[in-house]
This record gives sequence, structure tokens and C-alpha cells, in this order.
Amino acid sequence: MAQKKVALVTGGARGIGRAIVEALSEDHLVVVHYNSTVPEGLGGGCIAVQADLRSEGAAEALIGEAIDKAGRPDVIVNNAGLVESTPKEAFDAQSWRAIFEVNLFAAGAILSAALPHLERGAAVVNISSVNAVLPPMGAAAYGASKAALDLWTRAMAKELGPQGIRVNAVAPGAINTPEAPRDADLTQAFVEMTALGRIGRPDDIAKAVRFLASDAAGFITGEVLTVSGGYRL
Repeated sequence: MAQKKVALVTGGARGIGRAIVEALSEDHLVVVHYNSTVPEGLGGGCIAVQADLRSEGAAEALIGEAIDKAGRPDVIVNNAGLVESTPKEAFDAQSWRAIFEVNLFAAGAILSAALPHLERGAAVVNISSVNAVLPPMGAAAYGASKAALDLWTRAMAKELGPQGIRVNAVAPGAINTPEAPRDADLTQAFVEMTALGRIGRPDDIAKAVRFLASDAAGFITGEVLTVSGGYRL
């Protein structure tokens, strides 16, 4: 039997990250990164590793521990994210910095730490957002961080293409998660703005990630795949 590939999923304890973990664990050994929420009920093919990705050296430590416990990664999913309100009336440098540290800098640090261990055929999938192109009211820094992540995704695809390493992103639309569902009125508002007439589920995103991480997407790189059900068409 062929040895399972290894996947690292950041922010994998709950929500979209947890759905990605469950989808990849069907045929990968998955290293599940978490910060403060300890993942519960993980299957035997999962290994939990804690790290605060805003801390100095956290990415290097995370990659080191992942390799020690599971082996070199074949797939990296940069899912960990931070959403905070950043009203234009009150600039808060600390809030802006925190958003970019988690949503952009961490992905860069993890890739740099992992790069010496990645082999031809490896895949990186970054979790972006439709807010990279559809600015969110009151949360411009979040949208800006995701727009920067999209550009970085394309840049890394260009730089790593000669090494046979693919880099793509998935941009979710409105997704309701079990841990933080929107209220009925807000959910309905999103439904009415979505062509397919429903709000998204975490597994909708997980399926797209699984595809981009697989050999079936072997000639796809530098792309941002929007998975939104036709939100705001």
C-alpha cells in the first residue's frame, strides 16, 4: 500500500478549517494546527499541533514539529485567519497589524520554513475571500489582507512553478459555520444575493481545497477559485 501523503492545515480546529481537515484525512495524514481552540474528535489519521502564528519563530517551530510527527508535507493549506472590524473613523495600528500577521505574514513564513522540505508535486492552497475584490463594510483591512494574499498566491505560483510546486487559493463567499452561524435575517440577506439561492457550507470550501490539492489539479497554479454560489453576480 502506498504511503499516505502528508497535509498541514492551519486553523483546523473548527469551521472551514475543520471541514478541510476531514476532507483531506480521507487519504492524507493531516497535521492540524490550532492556536487556542483544541480540536476534538479527530480521527486516527490526524495529529494536532499548537502554535500562535503571530509569535516570532512560530512558523519554523510548526513546520519542524509537523515533520517530526508526520514527515515532510505534500500539501499545505493556509486557512488560519483573523477577521476584525477596522472602522475608518478610528485607525488602530495594532488591529491592522494583527490581521495582516495572521492572514498574510503567517502564510509567507510557513512557506519559507517548509520550502527546503517540499518536493516536486507539492501543493499549497491559501484560503482567501470574496472580500479580496468585494470590499467589506467596516472591515477594509481584512479585505486588503486577502487581496494581498491573492497577489502573493500568484507570485509564489510563478516563482515555484519551475520546481513543480503549485500554489492556488480558494475564495469563499458567505459561509455559515456550526460554531458561528449568522442570524436568520442576515443569512436570508446573503441567500438573496447568491445565484444558487443558499448560503455556503464549510464542506463546499473543503471540496474545492481537496481538488486543488490533488493530482487532478496538476496543471492548475496561480489561480484563485471563487466558491460562493454566485454571490453578488
